[in-house]
Amino acid sequence: MSHITVTPAYGRDYTSGVAAKADWNSGMDFILRDVTSPWDGKPINLEDAKTAGFQAVNIRFKRMTRVVVVNL
Repeated sequence: MSHITVTPAYGRDYTSGVAAKADWNSGMDFILRDVTSPWDGKPINLEDAKTAGFQAVNIRFKRMTRVVVVNL
C-alpha cells in the first residue's frame, strides 16, 4: 500500500487544508481510516507513516467534505 487516508483525532477538525497539513507535518495524531487494515481506527502520525513505508497521505477535513494530499 502506498497511500492511506486519515482523519483528525481527538475531536479536532480543520477549516483549511493548510492547517491540516501543518498539524500532520508537526507530528500530531490522526486516525487511520482503512477497513482492510487491522489498524483501522487507530492513531497514526507522520513518523508512524514513514516507518510503515507509506508514500502519501490523504487527510480528510472540514467535516470530512474535503481532502488534502501530503506526499511523504
